[in-house]
Amino acid sequence: MRVGKEHAVAEQVQNPWGRVAEDGTVYVKTSSGERAVGQWPDGDPAEAMAFFVRRYEGLALEVDLLEKRVQGGNLGPDEAAAAMRKVHGVLRDAQAVGDLAGLIARVDALESVVASRREEKKAARARKMEEALALKQQIADEAEGIAAGQDWRSGANRLRELLDQWKSLPRLDKTSDDALWRRFSTARTTYTRHRKQHFATLHEKRDAAKVVKQKLVEQAEAMADSKDWGRTAGEFRELMRQWKAAGPTHRDVDDKLWARFRGVQDTFFSARDAANAELDKEYLANQQVKERLLEEAERLLPVTDPVAARAAFRDIDARWDAVGKVTRNAVKPMEGRLRKVEQAIRAAEDDRWRRSNPEARARATDTVAQLESVIADLEKKREDAVAKGNERKVKEAEQAIEARRSWLEQARKAVDEFTPGS
Repeated sequence: MRVGKEHAVAEQVQNPWGRVAEDGTVYVKTSSGERAVGQWPDGDPAEAMAFFVRRYEGLALEVDLLEKRVQGGNLGPDEAAAAMRKVHGVLRDAQAVGDLAGLIARVDALESVVASRREEKKAARARKMEEALALKQQIADEAEGIAAGQDWRSGANRLRELLDQWKSLPRLDKTSDDALWRRFSTARTTYTRHRKQHFATLHEKRDAAKVVKQKLVEQAEAMADSKDWGRTAGEFRELMRQWKAAGPTHRDVDDKLWARFRGVQDTFFSARDAANAELDKEYLANQQVKERLLEEAERLLPVTDPVAARAAFRDIDARWDAVGKVTRNAVKPMEGRLRKVEQAIRAAEDDRWRRSNPEARARATDTVAQLESVIADLEKKREDAVAKGNERKVKEAEQAIEARRSWLEQARKAVDEFTPGS
């Protein structure tokens, strides 16, 4: 065991980066020569060397950790530079034995990493400033758009949101930031002033509407017990028109006034409906009588004898007028059925007169004679063209004859309709 221990001590003392002098002074080798790092008088040289080697190993661990933090991006460029300066100072005068120059070189190698990180951070900040500039321009544009509009409710909330968004953004250069802030601030001020003016005007209008609606309610209440159903109903409709034209007032006031106004209307129209219901009972009996008269009138259809049908209808119409009113819903349908019968009788009378009109029959007969004469002339022209072999004129004559024969057929039918005594 003792031989092995002596061998290990010899290895420690023979460290390629340092030595222990006979007086116990420990030296480390550097590029500029040896440098004393400590003394270990009266001690074991191997222990002395091991002590200062362990110090070096601690420094190497510290450099390892610094590399990992810098290369891993855990330190910002400024923090990394400060840490490197600190470690560099420790290594420069380190009381340790080992490849101190190698450690210093590793630390120096991190400068390019830090420089790269610094450029990345600078570029990131530039991008952030560009984004902030674009966002602040958008905020100013939107605020000016809101200020130019009349969205008095959501506009105020949106401007508050834009202000919070502005505060969350970084400051730009003073000139740009101040110019954009003036635009934004001016837009907010303009919007706020116009909004206050709007609501002040709206408040005045609502106060005026309150006065108008109070008067309308009083007028309605004065008519609540009227029994002049038609005239009063018209007056209520006019009050309703004025109510709508007055515009809204304050919500709580408007609701109370409307409840009074609507209540008066309901009272009047309920009384009118009750009165009309009583009248409808009376009118229902009249309606049943008129229904029988309608059935009697409709049995005159179809009209075969206009004179007899007209006489019968006059009698039915006289009895109709004597019956009196029917229910409101039945007036138009029943009047329509009666008028339909009367129109059928009138149409039959008109047709009878037309058929017995001698002047019209003479005109129809004359038309037939004229067409027959024209057709005879055209047939002669066709024969002449055939004899001469003129195919074009033959074709023209045949087309003209065909057209006149069609007209002649219609004219003969018209003559046939004029039957004496019909």
